[in-house]
Amino acid sequence: MTASSMNGVVSGLENVVAATTRLSSVNGQKGELILAGFPLEEIAERISFEEMVFLLWHDRLPTAGELTNFSQQLADLRPLPAATLPLLRAAAQSMLPAMDALRMGAATLDLDLPAQDPLRQAQALVARMPTIVAAYWRLKRGEEPLPPDPALSHSANYLYMLSGEKPGEALVRALDTYLITVSDHGLNASTFTARTIVSTRSDLVSAVTGAIGALKGPLHGGAPGPALDMVFEIGAAERADPFLRSKIEAGERLMGFGHRVYKVRDPRADVLGRAAARLYQADGDMSLYELAKQVEETAVTLLAEYKPGRNLQTNVEFFTALLLHGLGLPTDLFSPTFAVGRAAGWLAHCFEQQQTGRLIRPKSAYSGETGRRWQPVDQRTDR
Repeated sequence: MTASSMNGVVSGLENVVAATTRLSSVNGQKGELILAGFPLEEIAERISFEEMVFLLWHDRLPTAGELTNFSQQLADLRPLPAATLPLLRAAAQSMLPAMDALRMGAATLDLDLPAQDPLRQAQALVARMPTIVAAYWRLKRGEEPLPPDPALSHSANYLYMLSGEKPGEALVRALDTYLITVSDHGLNASTFTARTIVSTRSDLVSAVTGAIGALKGPLHGGAPGPALDMVFEIGAAERADPFLRSKIEAGERLMGFGHRVYKVRDPRADVLGRAAARLYQADGDMSLYELAKQVEETAVTLLAEYKPGRNLQTNVEFFTALLLHGLGLPTDLFSPTFAVGRAAGWLAHCFEQQQTGRLIRPKSAYSGETGRRWQPVDQRTDR
């Protein structure tokens, strides 16, 4: 018995089944991700993000009429409550990271909504999180936020509010693919946080705010940027082998490779890799993509050489960084953009948890002292 499982304790709850879900299935041994019944590669490159949200929430793809109505409902809810923007201005004056601003702003998103309408709250959370991120980013750079454009799709509007330019089809398709790819991924830390909060019969805004706090941690959603930094530092294909060898021999981790769940190649890496290739081809400059592919191939080869049997493959971080950079996003917005996509899954899990009516209440094993006796303060001594 390992230390982590002594006395029935499973450290980190690894491999403990805490819920049943129809939302996603993650098979790390096969390198397979199923989203609401569809293999990731079957839908990520074909549908819009609005369709993905509808699928996760309703367990089916929408009809044309339903999609039009649902998309319009989201678009109508994009403007922020009156109190949110002053909060973001104060955060920008303190130059806080974007994830902190998103966490604070998310807690205000139901100020103008009826508490008795949880579906509308859920729609507002999905619709308004991109508005928070884009507004904060512009404020932090000394620019005024742009109002949402209700004529644009979810992804197109996000890119427009960031840059002030209406994006082309290639950029919108790339962002849709990314947001769909990260929309749900089993019972990860932030999703478990959301389900735990809503299991107490708390509200959806509280659940999503807590989930953002969990996602903010670097062990969960906060580390795609360094994967691209490594590619830039290498700079040329002929430098990849000596650079990566020196890192491995120094005991450093290669960012963007290996995953706690996937023991083979992360299927999200394949989907985002293809999306990145299409994006860079449309832009007409494939040099960075080709360099990244050479770095990836060299890294996988060297990891097999230095760490045989561990099968350390490319994970979602590597091509996330390449794709989001191609969209013009700075690294400070990588994790907030992850949250923009994952919000759809968080809320779908909240709906599932509400249907069970069950409070999540695991036990803990006590490891402290027993038999202590109180003493007056003047009789206590230092140990």
